[in-house]
Amino acid sequence: MDDADLAVRHEVRAEARAKEARLNAKPAAPSAHHCIECGDDISQARRNAVPGVERCIDCQTLSEKKR
Repeated sequence: MDDADLAVRHEVRAEARAKEARLNAKPAAPSAHHCIECGDDISQARRNAVPGVERCIDCQTLSEKKR
């Protein structure tokens, strides 16, 4: 078995794990209409783009920077 065969085998396994993860993932909770941090409205576009969103883009950005 050469490197190309190993790479294909690795890719097939990775795809299978990703598919299983998608199938076993919990459905997202409904998106919030107001940010849990600041209370501002969360735009419809953001709610559509990020299922289960709880923070406005500004508060989400700050939260990620704190981590």
